[in-house]
Amino acid sequence: MAITKDNILDKTHYGLNIYAYVLRQFKPGEVVLKLSGRECAWIKNPFTNSKTPTLMIRCINNVFLYEDNEIPDFKGDPFDFAELYFKISGDELLAKLNECLNLYLDKKRSFYGNGDYFKRPVTSDISREVKPTLVIPVFSYFKRPVTNTQPANTVNILDVYQLIKGMDFKKATEKLRSIKVKDDARKFKAHSFDYVTFSGTFGKREDKSLIKHSGLMTIDFDHVANIERLKADLLKDEYFETELLFVSPSGEGLKWIIPVDLSEYSHAEYFEAIQNYIWQTYHLQIDKSGRDISRACFLGYDNNIFINPKYIDYAKQENV
Repeated sequence: MAITKDNILDKTHYGLNIYAYVLRQFKPGEVVLKLSGRECAWIKNPFTNSKTPTLMIRCINNVFLYEDNEIPDFKGDPFDFAELYFKISGDELLAKLNECLNLYLDKKRSFYGNGDYFKRPVTSDISREVKPTLVIPVFSYFKRPVTNTQPANTVNILDVYQLIKGMDFKKATEKLRSIKVKDDARKFKAHSFDYVTFSGTFGKREDKSLIKHSGLMTIDFDHVANIERLKADLLKDEYFETELLFVSPSGEGLKWIIPVDLSEYSHAEYFEAIQNYIWQTYHLQIDKSGRDISRACFLGYDNNIFINPKYIDYAKQENV
């Protein structure tokens, strides 16, 4: 696919993701845009160091345009906005956006095979006749508190499913959800829950101590308005097969565990592309800590946790 303005707009929610990327460079780790309908809430202009929100971004004729209500000439489209930050233009700017936003417009191969970079390959009749051996992902398990960085042992995805569905963390989860002061809740969670590193096994919980990647990635949705609706949407996602899906210990978010193929792209590159895909598809921002291979995922209680049925079938066949 060619790197053109139209193709970039198609892959960035009419250019909205371009604004989000630029604004995050000024305020890393923050929610920089709040979209309601076809307009964003007023924001401070990062290029004028405004003290009050003067910048409006709204969708007009299928492209998000910006304007400053105090500076009549400060207006334009997403590419004008990006040009202000990168200080380049034309094809050079388009190439830079393609790279920084992980659009992969110039890639012929995908994460899952040929075609769109999230699309799974179509298997042949021959490959469908051969039943592959199921590989159960394994990763490190850590005892509380979160300051403990030495793994207790190695567990698999079935082990974690049974732990979360069981009673081990039920009382701690109920206690956490009863704490109304955010700082107190954060401290209680850090001291009261065991955790895992879904993306791999480690000698110590730090990226450089990775022993082996599990082929899994954790996508963390915080402060979800309608958990059941998002859960249903993720389970029928067109491109990603859900391995585990459960409510976070706080009760306000979801942990979505999905498979990734790192044969061509790194963990960080995959995360950036998935982050972009989720924004385009669900208009939701995800926790950026998923970029870290060694990110900790607390294990709470969720009796309705979802696990990919292939693991349950495997367990029955193997009497696991």
